[in-house]
Amino acid sequence: MATIGYAAALEQLHPRDAVGLAQTAERHGLTGVMATDVMQPWVPAQGQASFVWNVLTAVAERTQGDIGPGVAVPTFRWHPAVLAQASATLAAMYPGRHWLGVGSGEAINEHAVGRYWPEAPERINRMFEAIDIITKLLSNSLAGKDYKHSGEFFRMESTRLWTMPETAPEILVATAGPVTARRAGRLADGLITMGGPSEKVARLFDRFAAGARDAGKDPAMMPKVIRLHLSWARTQGEAMRNAVTEWPNGAMKFSKADLRSPFEVAQIAKLIRPEDFSGAMVVSADPADHLREIQRYVDLGASRIYLHNVGRNQDEFLRVFGSDVLPKVVH
Repeated sequence: MATIGYAAALEQLHPRDAVGLAQTAERHGLTGVMATDVMQPWVPAQGQASFVWNVLTAVAERTQGDIGPGVAVPTFRWHPAVLAQASATLAAMYPGRHWLGVGSGEAINEHAVGRYWPEAPERINRMFEAIDIITKLLSNSLAGKDYKHSGEFFRMESTRLWTMPETAPEILVATAGPVTARRAGRLADGLITMGGPSEKVARLFDRFAAGARDAGKDPAMMPKVIRLHLSWARTQGEAMRNAVTEWPNGAMKFSKADLRSPFEVAQIAKLIRPEDFSGAMVVSADPADHLREIQRYVDLGASRIYLHNVGRNQDEFLRVFGSDVLPKVVH
């Protein structure tokens, strides 16, 4: 049975608001919270970028569902060992609730540390080497042993994590590419992707399952996660204004991984028109339109869906979806 949770966009939400909305989401029937790990917002109008691990801890203390970053990047701002320590600590504090989402990164968040920004193939290889370090550091630490690593991109001296949960958190890889999805099936515990055409999502899920079977794992037991952007408001005009002003990056039909500044993105956003959102995300005042979109991913086999309404009308969105959308999803 798929679960439907709340995606807290820390690009937009003050951390206190994010924590309060996570509680509101749970009261209205959403299960679990995915919070973005960002250094900057996409555009200045979004206005926030708080530290995800502080927010996740506060959310976990006040809710009961699963919690995870969507997604952390263990390659530039974080050495994999530091991210492993953060994840292990959260998992130890809130047993059985924390999962670790990882990705290959975007310059707008990662270039702040002043390092060379590589092309996508190198970023992906860095990510999988980092996953190897995190996985082995967690497993060795659970066994009471040190672990040392010397690879193409990372070095780590012999060490272990001293604060550990009883079981290591799941590692979920974020990707929109079928090749990376297959590697994720082999080397990680689950998959995260954005919403998209049914054919694309089905192909990602199929490639992920093939990779899992390559490694002797049962893909049916591994989470397949969708982070779903949407724009709902009481009127169609308001829903579209929210999309254009609050989340113009959602209509940019090109890779944004190399963009470095919210002010740069804002200049590009001046070219965005309402029609650009067609096929990118559902912008509608009708809850039934959003229900159909959510149901589509459930039918494709998603095991978790985290909803991000791009407008500032978060309380109203959670109340309406809790009463008019979630009870109608067929699992």
